[in-house]
Amino acid sequence: MINLFYIAALVAIIATVLAITRHHAVHALLYLIVSLLAVALVFFTLGAPFVAALEVIIYAGAILVLFLFVMMMLNLGQDAKEQEREWQPLRIWIGPALLSCILLALIIHAIMGEGSASVVTEEVGPKAVGSLLFGPYMIAAELGAFLLMAGVVGASHLRRREFQSEITGKEES
Repeated sequence: MINLFYIAALVAIIATVLAITRHHAVHALLYLIVSLLAVALVFFTLGAPFVAALEVIIYAGAILVLFLFVMMMLNLGQDAKEQEREWQPLRIWIGPALLSCILLALIIHAIMGEGSASVVTEEVGPKAVGSLLFGPYMIAAELGAFLLMAGVVGASHLRRREFQSEITGKEES
């Protein structure tokens, strides 16, 4: 199980570095999804399956869907579509596919229970997470919600300005 931890951590580090260094937002999101799934596997190997499930549901699910929604809302037009076609040779998919295959093999190995010498000291349930999240960490949770809301409002404002300039034919200041 310790090998699973180190390999998943390595996949998370590589995918995170690749997510940061990509020039195109969709490619960065692909690597970010792989990174978040690897971090969930790290939590699972540390004996925190509930936190791993939260990582997948909240981060890899909800927040990345929000990012994709904002990117679709911005709709960069025909020029972006043509540039995307130029940037999409099959070699671009090699990195995310390789890291995802490694991660899939690790997850299958962890689920099958081979070498399940995981150190579980205490089980943490949803009630404990909820009482902490809405107790001493409530301000941090609310700040995170405000940041996400600000991102959506900002993207909506950018799209509205672009849409108005398309209609009127002039740039709004």
